[in-house]
Amino acid sequence: MKLILMTKPTYFVEEDKILSSLFDEGLDYLHLYKPGQAPMYAERLLTLLPEDCYRRIFVHDHYYLKEEYGLGGIHLESAEAPLPIGYKGKFSRTCMDLELLKAAKKKAEYVFLKYIRHSQSERDADATFTDAELKEASRRGLIDRHVHALGGINLDNIREMKDLGFGGVVVCGDLWNRFDIHNEQDYKELIRHFEKLRKVAG
Repeated sequence: MKLILMTKPTYFVEEDKILSSLFDEGLDYLHLYKPGQAPMYAERLLTLLPEDCYRRIFVHDHYYLKEEYGLGGIHLESAEAPLPIGYKGKFSRTCMDLELLKAAKKKAEYVFLKYIRHSQSERDADATFTDAELKEASRRGLIDRHVHALGGINLDNIREMKDLGFGGVVVCGDLWNRFDIHNEQDYKELIRHFEKLRKVAG
């Protein structure tokens, strides 16, 4: 099962060190998600990361970074958003509607199905689907190895996501909430927690 990390929406001092360590610990993909931030900050962060990690990074905006740094691909924020004109590389999508999921998977490297559980990083984001709806989607084959669970993913429900047939999980709040970007420099607890997530995801 793939383990994917969404960055915090803001940049912080220790970010490159933490991300490099997480790649060393087996992070499958990183999604560079910094809404509203200037592209020069993304460029700076990328230059601080090992180049052999670039192919495992997908960007959510400033798509030119994909070619500039040889990144893995780009991410489209909805099930029906068009690809940039002339784009030929890998891409992923976010989907919040089970009826759109089949079409969203076509040609995409993978799709994030959002919100599976109540978000731990977005205060008012409740689960989009009931357990019954997810089980039915799994039975119909809508949920498969090309679909990754996003929203409220933590150590307690990764096995459940695996049983539903998801090909991966997207972690955000469960990891970043363990590190105070304003007051801490020691991120050992965050790395230890990631190791636990990696072990359960297999």
